[in-house]
Amino acid sequence: MTDSTKLELTNEWDKTFPKSEKTDHKKVTFTNRYGITLAADMYTPKNASGRLAAIAVCGPFGAVKEQASGLYAQTMAQRGFVTIAFDPSFTGESGGFHRYMASPDINTEDFQAAVDFLCTQDNVDPERIGIIGICGWGGMALNTAALDTRIKAVVSSTMYDMTRVNARGYFDSEDSPEQRFEKKKALNEQRTQDFKNGNYELGGGVVDPLPDDAPFFVKDYYAYYKTPRGYHSRSLNSNGGWNKIGCMSFLNQPILCFANEIRSAVLVIHGEKAHSCYFSRDAFDAIIKNNPYADNKQLMIIPDAVHTDLYDNLDVIPFDKIESFFTQYLK
Repeated sequence: MTDSTKLELTNEWDKTFPKSEKTDHKKVTFTNRYGITLAADMYTPKNASGRLAAIAVCGPFGAVKEQASGLYAQTMAQRGFVTIAFDPSFTGESGGFHRYMASPDINTEDFQAAVDFLCTQDNVDPERIGIIGICGWGGMALNTAALDTRIKAVVSSTMYDMTRVNARGYFDSEDSPEQRFEKKKALNEQRTQDFKNGNYELGGGVVDPLPDDAPFFVKDYYAYYKTPRGYHSRSLNSNGGWNKIGCMSFLNQPILCFANEIRSAVLVIHGEKAHSCYFSRDAFDAIIKNNPYADNKQLMIIPDAVHTDLYDNLDVIPFDKIESFFTQYLK
């Protein structure tokens, strides 16, 4: 399926990581079932032949493919896989209007559309497809794996469950009907104001300047998104953030309801000292609970690692383990 939308794609290398001489790279586009054209970077092992296993990568939530997802995709291509790192709907170089919106449904569909694309490539074996989701897209990846039987293996890295954190707050500290009502009330008041103004007000990306008393996880995000280490001009987190109402539907559309029906292989990776580690621990427990297909599920906790270590720290991201996992289950 095609879409008439003309995307403006950057041709020069504008990633936050160096270009590998071991892979070929090109821009590609594909369309999801909502008619939104998605932009992706495709990485292929140099001098590869035949049909290879393939992996679609996305995340973190509010990032772009020139950041962590591209690093993962290029690294896995160096290790013999055809890979794509894509921008979700409404963000980065991908289409979708209004901009800077998010949806559990549409963002899950984005992953499925990436699988559509990979399954139809001449150099890809459609029976050997995997996905990687980072941060908020770790939850989306698991949600997609529960829905899409074409996916044979899934990795979530430093995962967030975006529906849980929106509906319940961090560490479930806002988990009451009253607190959710107040959130909904504020968001709906914002909708009225946005409609009057004729535009959507941005919620702000990572706080800048950084307050001295900011909690560690905020400092952790700042060190990635707001410094040369990870800053990118198209990244929502590096700049103005999502629309204030951009993630509104996450409040009452929980993902992972059927996580324990995932039959494909799952590898859940998280840093021991990440503020977000509880998302992965709880998700993994939900995946294996009463699941007759639990034998191919793994939880890997990285000692001493914090949340953004798994964005770009090559000494921490367990690429050897990720490679062996996909080699085993995409065969």
